[in-house]
Amino acid sequence: MGRLFLITLEGRIYSCRHCRTHLGIADDILSKEFHSRNGTAYLFDKLVNVSVGEKEERLMMTGLHTVVDIFCVGCGSLMGWKYEAAYEVSQKYKEGKYILERHQVYGPTGIAYPVIQDPHDDDTDNTDD
Repeated sequence: MGRLFLITLEGRIYSCRHCRTHLGIADDILSKEFHSRNGTAYLFDKLVNVSVGEKEERLMMTGLHTVVDIFCVGCGSLMGWKYEAAYEVSQKYKEGKYILERHQVYGPTGIAYPVIQDPHDDDTDNTDD
């Protein structure tokens, strides 16, 4: 593996819970009202220092989406996903946007958020958003 070049952010930063690599800034959050299997998730307009996985179709609470998982480039931890395509007209605003799972990050205050598992979530293949 080659040398890693990371982007350093300034301001109110969200960083990887595992290695503290900078991922995004609070000003780029579009919504804090998203949910995943592990609790709250944030919709970001842009993130840095992430790599993407393979495209796949996922049936979510809001319909069918084409997504790619996103990983921290510092440690390889799964951080969330990026919406590549939405098939419902009302969901097109998500295309090109990122979901960052709150339990995977340190917030701007340096505090790690807890994992909150939905007790009714028996189907781990079906992700809520």
